[in-house]
Amino acid sequence: MTTDTGDRMKVVVYYAIWATLCAGAAGVMMSLIHTWFFSFAPSRTAFMETLAGGIAVTVAIAAGQAAVILAAGGLLVRLGFTLQGTVLLGLLVGAFDFVMNLVQLLVPALEPGWAWDLIIIAVATVAITLIGARRTAAP
Repeated sequence: MTTDTGDRMKVVVYYAIWATLCAGAAGVMMSLIHTWFFSFAPSRTAFMETLAGGIAVTVAIAAGQAAVILAAGGLLVRLGFTLQGTVLLGLLVGAFDFVMNLVQLLVPALEPGWAWDLIIIAVATVAITLIGARRTAAP
């Protein structure tokens, strides 16, 4: 039984790593789009500073999403659930981040502010994780 729980927790850890990579890639793409097309960078230094700042924020948010996944996934494992389709779930986390950021970039009036952004991202990450949760069969 302990091995089964450990194996299910390994799936959660791998899913958190994969989702972080997907969310990070989506964020880097959004940082590139924002810097190249939507920000004013009068010099190469300003361009690199804007790009690096966007990437740093993206990586921090992706790490936060990994923490949310580990907390939610750990709770699900303790409740007797396992995660399935984690590759697709990770891609869904990245796609959600990309679409949310793109919509806010194209329609600035829809940007609710940092606190609400983080709450929305955390709730969406938990919801996506719950989509992949399946009850394990009792022995």
